[in-house]
Amino acid sequence: MCVSICHSTIPVVEDEDLGALLARIMRRLMDAEHPLLRAHGLSMWAYATLTSLAEQPATSQLALAKAIGYDKTRLIALLDELEHDGLIVRERDPADRRAQTVRLTPEGEARHAAAKADIRKMEIELLADLPPDEQGALRAMLTKLAHPE
Repeated sequence: MCVSICHSTIPVVEDEDLGALLARIMRRLMDAEHPLLRAHGLSMWAYATLTSLAEQPATSQLALAKAIGYDKTRLIALLDELEHDGLIVRERDPADRRAQTVRLTPEGEARHAAAKADIRKMEIELLADLPPDEQGALRAMLTKLAHPE
């Protein structure tokens, strides 16, 4: 069986499941993102943290760990690094003195925006062989699969 993509025919490997295909794509994306993130002084987990905080400040460090799917026992070291670099601030929650809220600083917002812009440029290049309507459809499908609510 073959599918038509970008005015060319690509053979479909019958025994290759979605997990295998997505793993290949993820490896390509991660390989392309690593140097971009390094240029901004960020690791993948640091970028994931900044991305989550750019969407909304974390009500607690535990909530942040859950939001990004990161081991809560390792999060403190990551947050220490981001705070040392001036990208985040942690503050005691006035409603619960045991909890710390986490938010981006203006420098964190700027660094995140710059890294995200470079990643978007890379994604545009990666998808350049797809017509714009297929690029949009791909993003829409992946978003739907990632957020099934």
